[in-house]
Amino acid sequence: MPRARSRYAPDRGLTGRMVTTMFLIGLLYVVFVGVLLAALRGSWPIILIITGGMFVAQFWFSDRIAAYGMGAREVTPEQAPELHGTIDRICALADMPKPRVAIAESDVPNAFATGRSEKTALVCATTGLLRRLEPEELEGVLAHEMSHVTHRDVAVMTIASFLGVLAGIITRIALWGGFARSRPGNDPAGILLLLIPLISAVVYAISFLLTRLLSRYRELSADRAAALLTGRPSALASALTKVSGQMARIPTEDLRKAEPYNAFYFLPAFSAKESLGRMFSTHPTLEQRLDQLSRISTDLSR
Repeated sequence: MPRARSRYAPDRGLTGRMVTTMFLIGLLYVVFVGVLLAALRGSWPIILIITGGMFVAQFWFSDRIAAYGMGAREVTPEQAPELHGTIDRICALADMPKPRVAIAESDVPNAFATGRSEKTALVCATTGLLRRLEPEELEGVLAHEMSHVTHRDVAVMTIASFLGVLAGIITRIALWGGFARSRPGNDPAGILLLLIPLISAVVYAISFLLTRLLSRYRELSADRAAALLTGRPSALASALTKVSGQMARIPTEDLRKAEPYNAFYFLPAFSAKESLGRMFSTHPTLEQRLDQLSRISTDLSR
């Protein structure tokens, strides 16, 4: 029999945005592959094999690759009793299976979750985060990360980012070498080849914006779910404020290494200050997150 839903508060807004994003990304994917097939008619088996293979690799292995890239090392309860104890409490509160637990040796105070499902989930905290946060603050952060697992938005983000990655690769290849050098410009097939870089760039831009919009909302959703589950929005707000303040003290070189994984992290390595930068950010602003937690705290106190 299927397991009952966890006690994390459901978020219809998040579900609706995930479904919409997946539909639009899927539509883009069909158009994108269709253009490739039309332009490279004799190579359609290769195109299908490559695109299908990349999709499978992205879905099945991207979480492991991301965890490896961020230095996650799985730990036992004997190696990290306090971290395991905190996650055990959250699992009991949420009535959800326990994920794998990991620690990343990094002074950058952060946490992240990866995994296609609750069965393959991994929750990781950095040594910098564990050293800086009080127990109730750490519980809030980890409850935030585990809400990503139970809401399955980690898997959706992994799938949603695939087409953008593929389109970006093709765009770069086209800029380096060009698709149409081997065909005359007045050949219809040659014209289609010339359109591939343009279509790839458009697809990349659209998928980039879609994933950024979803990413910002899912962070607010995770904050809200964690605050309601633990009943302590002030602890999560304190963790956000503390981690954000500590980021300014981390060497820029270390932040640059963490920046490629911003979409996974509790807080981005660099926060956008300008309005244009915020539009492309993976996370909402600190002010937005604290304001939401303040409203939740007021509602709970009633």
